[in-house]
Amino acid sequence: MPLELTTVSDDAAVIFDGARSIRSDALNPDSSYHVEGIEFRTLPRPPGERLATVTTVNDLHFGETECGSIGIEGLDFGPVLSVAPGEDPYPEVMNRGAVAEMVAVSPDAVIAKGDLTDGSRPEELEAFLGVYGEAFGDRLWWMRGNHDTGLAVASPRAVTLPGVILALLDTAVFGYASGRLDADQLAWLDQLGADADRPVLVFGHHHCWMPGSRARPDTYFGIHPDDSEALVEVVARRAALVGYFAGHTHRNRARRFAETGDVPWVEAACVKDFPGTWVEYRVFEGGILQVSHRIATPEALAWSERCRDMVYGYYPTYAFGQLADRCFPIWPRTG
Repeated sequence: MPLELTTVSDDAAVIFDGARSIRSDALNPDSSYHVEGIEFRTLPRPPGERLATVTTVNDLHFGETECGSIGIEGLDFGPVLSVAPGEDPYPEVMNRGAVAEMVAVSPDAVIAKGDLTDGSRPEELEAFLGVYGEAFGDRLWWMRGNHDTGLAVASPRAVTLPGVILALLDTAVFGYASGRLDADQLAWLDQLGADADRPVLVFGHHHCWMPGSRARPDTYFGIHPDDSEALVEVVARRAALVGYFAGHTHRNRARRFAETGDVPWVEAACVKDFPGTWVEYRVFEGGILQVSHRIATPEALAWSERCRDMVYGYYPTYAFGQLADRCFPIWPRTG
């Protein structure tokens, strides 16, 4: 198995050799390095003071017992994995690891971007709140995913921090895997973008349909094409809106659309299996860095390495993405 350059920030890099992590710290921003035979360049550090730190997770799936099953008979792509009797449930193992690592960076806010639960069961929500709420208290904010449509949460919501506003949307629709955004939420976001005195990061569970795509299915797995187009129009119109950040697809991907220029439309890989992801946003006066992390506690790595075999071994190619999908700067927009 080749070495994997998982994380590059403005001051560090992490390479994985299977379940062994190789971390390089105290690096200089925007500089080239050669570590373990891998060449990389650190991210540029935006100008000015660092003002805030935000961390995110998605697709936690508390209560899930089978990994690799999509729940549709005849469409599972093996192997389907589960823990042995007596072992801790893998969602708890992975989420405890994510929380331990996020605690270490002292985030000002933690955003859980949906699919907190496997089936909206009260005990699953309690398990989520027990792990994340006890660690972060009122710094924790969450939204629904398609697995959480039986839960209730106020939306949309704005969280204001030094240097950034976090806009939380609800894209979940009861009974559907796909998502929608109604006119009220879009109007709210439009007004927020018009009034904002600092950059706005927009979060939702479902990813956006790509404008101009040949296919325009009503059953699109992400946000319905009509609503996606309306969201893109709002972002194009409001320069304060500097990125949209989703989960749902269980993969790392960052796209740019012609209508919105360099604005990233991001999907982050899940917590619960390979590669086991949480994401950090470093907010500076002159820009923001997205830094994706692989959960590196020994128990989490043991489980996520098992998950490499899913989808007949193709899953890592799908889920991991490229370095540019995981770690990159987000610059202020003009005009």
